[in-house]
Amino acid sequence: MMFPSKAFLSIFFVVLSSADASPLRPDAGKATLSFATRVNVRGAVNIAAADRARVQAMKQAGSMGKRAGKSSFSIANAIVTYTAQVGVGSPATEYTLIIDTGSSNTWLGAATSYSPTSTSADTGSTVSVSYGSGSFSGEEYTDTVHLSTGLVIDEQSIGVASYSQGFDGVDGILGVGPADLTEGTVSNVNVVPTVTDNLYSQGVIGTKALGIYFVPAAASDSVGELTFGGHDSSKITSPVTYVSLTTTSPASDYWGIDQSISYGGSTILSETAGIVDTGTTLVFIASNAFSTYQTATGGVLDETTGLLKITSSQYAKLQSLTFKIGDRAYDLTPNAQIWPRSLNTYLGGSSGDIYLIVADIGSDSGSGLDFINGYAFLQRHYSVFDTTNNQVGFATTIYTDDTSN
Repeated sequence: MMFPSKAFLSIFFVVLSSADASPLRPDAGKATLSFATRVNVRGAVNIAAADRARVQAMKQAGSMGKRAGKSSFSIANAIVTYTAQVGVGSPATEYTLIIDTGSSNTWLGAATSYSPTSTSADTGSTVSVSYGSGSFSGEEYTDTVHLSTGLVIDEQSIGVASYSQGFDGVDGILGVGPADLTEGTVSNVNVVPTVTDNLYSQGVIGTKALGIYFVPAAASDSVGELTFGGHDSSKITSPVTYVSLTTTSPASDYWGIDQSISYGGSTILSETAGIVDTGTTLVFIASNAFSTYQTATGGVLDETTGLLKITSSQYAKLQSLTFKIGDRAYDLTPNAQIWPRSLNTYLGGSSGDIYLIVADIGSDSGSGLDFINGYAFLQRHYSVFDTTNNQVGFATTIYTDDTSN
């Protein structure tokens, strides 16, 4: 999501606790993971509890011609996630949409009303998706979608909200998860092609892959980038290393991978399945791993933010948190494990305190979804979501070891 101004600043947090934390489809075999819950910064904020709602929903849901090659465009850092400015129609109206790899419907109308143009067509179908603390329902249209000058999609399915709740300050979602997550969300339709699917089928990109470049919110340059059709080599400082998608359910319903995690060189979570998700703010790990991490760091749970809080002396002793994905290890340095101190008040926290961004997923390992590498991980490592080859890739960036937090 994007915060163009503080006038409508609100914070998105992952919703992983209740059954409707994902786009739920009671008549389908699975439900879609949501984006994140919005919480106004003036109210009480518990970032971990809001994120955890999304985790639990994912687990419940899972049990149920010549091509341009690639093209990139800038996206905006919204403190806990990113948003894109997307044009729809001819002439286009611009909408602010949350970038979500955990859901796949693209929709709008929560704030700015949809304006039909000569390229708009009402399909006659209805669309409805629930995202835990937020939801929308309305009609399905097809229309021309302008992601950038070089990324224009004809006849893209979009949901036009006649009702929505929980989306103050943004217009909807740009869904870039697996297409199967749209199953059962639109009447008279089985699966709806995503924007990535249509860019490929219309010959705009050469492969169904999405490169995502996030930057820490406290960094001097917090502008990110989406690259459809591959990745941007100018944004990385190492080769992209890929790993196959997991076959373990329910992680396999999303952008799921297998990984292990160690802290200070000691394993705290043996290799297991989880997901990579732009809609989750924090890094979530299984309860048994979290307990070990909490003991090792000395963190004390802060009831207001839901995060572990540590002292300055404990921060000085923090060790790297290492994610072993395939044959490659990716570190979150001590600085990468803390919430940006200059942004503590956005969580309702105290400006002088130090909060950790690792949280308890709510169940021990073995559930089939034992971790979530959310925004806090992705702002330190470039990520590639490759539908064509059923894989996810990672690379380091100039921000992997950044100390702006």
